[in-house]
Amino acid sequence: MQVSKKKFVIIFLVSAFAFQFITNSLLGPKVQCWPVHGEWFPGMGSPVAWKNILAHIIYPVKFILIGPLTVLGQDPDPPPPLLPIIFTLYWTVMALVLYFLLSKIFNRKK
Repeated sequence: MQVSKKKFVIIFLVSAFAFQFITNSLLGPKVQCWPVHGEWFPGMGSPVAWKNILAHIIYPVKFILIGPLTVLGQDPDPPPPLLPIIFTLYWTVMALVLYFLLSKIFNRKK
């Protein structure tokens, strides 16, 4: 791969945060970046048809991005920087594993 690890991780983190913010803004009842009141996958039970369909399409991606961290939602009021820090650490590990796998695939083809 031609992209450095640092650049790949930064692009992955920015994309993951943007995806989380945009999907919660579109599907949630109000503009929010993080889950509120235990609603980790907003829009799944929406009576509005397009929100329900979009939520079902996006659900697998959101499950991979935030699914393992739903344990954090049990605390009703975590300290403010806790969620972004933990998401950043989780997504950084995920980006490094993805970078490693993609570099193995692309190096094998050469």
